[in-house]
Amino acid sequence: MRVHFIAIGGSAMHNLALALHEKGDEVSGSDDTIFEPSKSRLAAQGLLPDAFGWYPEKISTDIEAVILGMHAKEDNPELKRAQELQIPIFSYPEYLYEQAKDKTRVVIGGSHGKTTITSMILHVMHYWEKEVDYMVGAQLEGFDTMVRLTNDADFMVLEGDEYLSSPIDRRPKFHLYKPNIALLSGIAWDHINVFPTFDNYVEQFQIFVNSMTNGGALVYNEEDQTVVDVVENATTHIKRYPYQTPSYTIVDGTTLLDTPDGQMPIEIFGKHNLNNLAGAKWICQHMGVVEEEFYEAIASFKGASKRLEKIAENAETVIYKDFAHSPSKVAATTRAMKDQYPHRKVIACLELHTYSSLNPEFLQEYKGALAAADTAVVFYSPHAVEIKKLDPISSDQIASAFERDDLLIFTAPAAFKAYLFEMSLKNSALLLMSSGNYGGLDFEQLQALL
Repeated sequence: MRVHFIAIGGSAMHNLALALHEKGDEVSGSDDTIFEPSKSRLAAQGLLPDAFGWYPEKISTDIEAVILGMHAKEDNPELKRAQELQIPIFSYPEYLYEQAKDKTRVVIGGSHGKTTITSMILHVMHYWEKEVDYMVGAQLEGFDTMVRLTNDADFMVLEGDEYLSSPIDRRPKFHLYKPNIALLSGIAWDHINVFPTFDNYVEQFQIFVNSMTNGGALVYNEEDQTVVDVVENATTHIKRYPYQTPSYTIVDGTTLLDTPDGQMPIEIFGKHNLNNLAGAKWICQHMGVVEEEFYEAIASFKGASKRLEKIAENAETVIYKDFAHSPSKVAATTRAMKDQYPHRKVIACLELHTYSSLNPEFLQEYKGALAAADTAVVFYSPHAVEIKKLDPISSDQIASAFERDDLLIFTAPAAFKAYLFEMSLKNSALLLMSSGNYGGLDFEQLQALL
């Protein structure tokens, strides 16, 4: 097929473009700007646009499908031209469904943990050399791209994002996949710019569950009451498989997982990640991997990119970065650090970067999120608030929301960086949580702190 991407440079979009190119399709695309690593990866395959910008003359009747990214606007010139020519237009998830509609679709949904669970499943499949198609939200060790599409694989594993599909399709992505097998990891209010109330947000997960094929298998976290409520209210005929956090212990900084064959050391840590592991095990069993094989494979799983990723360590200090930004993720990740390093000073630094986290009303959801940290730090940029056209927030509002009298708050990147590089990290565990970069922090420079 000949396929054209409008906004080809996005993390998800460029990976899909690479996957279709690898499959043998003729791929072209446009974007108004493309950053690394997308730029180099597209260039290496000859898919980088000759010039940045939107060029309606690129759209011709020999194009069989246009894939529209969220970065584009409704009045995009190339989109308008495609509509005029009546070329089929797909959102990213719509096109993935088209590629997977004759396969067994395995969709991992939830407010948190979905990238890690999807990564665990793919790690296990890769370990046992089982060929599956997939789409995952992080770059994985041993995988060239975040998307794989073939004609031969029986399964397609999809990370089920609840965010919107495209500028002209306001449905959540995971509503479009119609899973045969699904997992629901947890529900905690997020994306308030799209889902203004908690009930409205939960409704999206109910629609997801109700979109499953009849006779499908739903694996769900029974420790989350909202998840349980959604599962109990399902209107489709599905089989239900609850899971819970398995037993484990921590000995000298190593997590030991209880298995039928005794305790097994694993690379990951944190109660939330052990809960994720239990869900992944159920999914793998539905995909033909028995329990013993799962444990053998998961022992070498080191985590998804940017999820409790160790970036530096010496005898008395360890530094991690994590993508955590929503209240539930921040609380779980901070707790995991303290449980893993109980005899060290845990310094947790959170950047408020998303629309939700910079909303004065939503800020209240962060109450207690940094409670497990010995030192709690929050960074936010007033300039970022301006760019997002949100109401200003003050340091007092942040301090009140987190309910920590000793909370340290920074608004200037230089001041935050100075704080990091001047503090004593003896016998410490430093945790940097953000979906951004603290106003330009080079994480590789943190090696100099040790």
